[in-house]
Amino acid sequence: SCGDIFEKVGVNKSTVSGKFKKKFRHKILGAHKNGKYWASGISVVAHMKNPKIPAIHFNTRFIVTSKSWFGGGVDLTPCIKDLKEKNYFHSKLKKVCKENNKNYLKYKKWCDEYFFLPHRNESRGIGGIFFDYESSNWEKDFKFVREVGLSFLEISKNIIKKKINLKYNDKDKEKQLSKRGRYVEFNLLYDRGTKFGLNSGGKTEAILMSLPPEAKW
Repeated sequence: SCGDIFEKVGVNKSTVSGKFKKKFRHKILGAHKNGKYWASGISVVAHMKNPKIPAIHFNTRFIVTSKSWFGGGVDLTPCIKDLKEKNYFHSKLKKVCKENNKNYLKYKKWCDEYFFLPHRNESRGIGGIFFDYESSNWEKDFKFVREVGLSFLEISKNIIKKKINLKYNDKDKEKQLSKRGRYVEFNLLYDRGTKFGLNSGGKTEAILMSLPPEAKW
């Protein structure tokens, strides 16, 4: 059952429009003149019961100001190292980028730099891909974003199926809770989606759905 897999999972679909506050406009592409925007996005965050299964995050979005673009990404946050899983994860993302003529190495580097905690001098997880300001061709960019989503589903299903029956102990769970603490720190201090949501007047509970049910420091 789902309760045997997920300790907390959130799926958000949001479509919002309005005007950004003046102090926030300079941070958003194309919003500095009048602050008007329209944005639609999907976010999935899954915190697993079994600490041997990584936390999984997926997001895609389309934003319109005086300009318009797609953005998004997929990343994993394991608390226990698994090189084989890491290689599988990155190979699948590399494949979807290659098939859509997108620069995997650029997106991988962007993800590594984005999901980083400067105050800890450590990465949040094992990366993935992160992209923004995709606006060269609407049809091709939408196709890419759609296929990133389908790849996310395939990757998640395969990782969960492979590890759902693995045994774990209290020490493994402690590692997971400590890693979740890092997850909380990143999402409250640095996450752009959290800041965008709070500054666009979204529902606080929905914006903070990415936070785990339990964490330790």
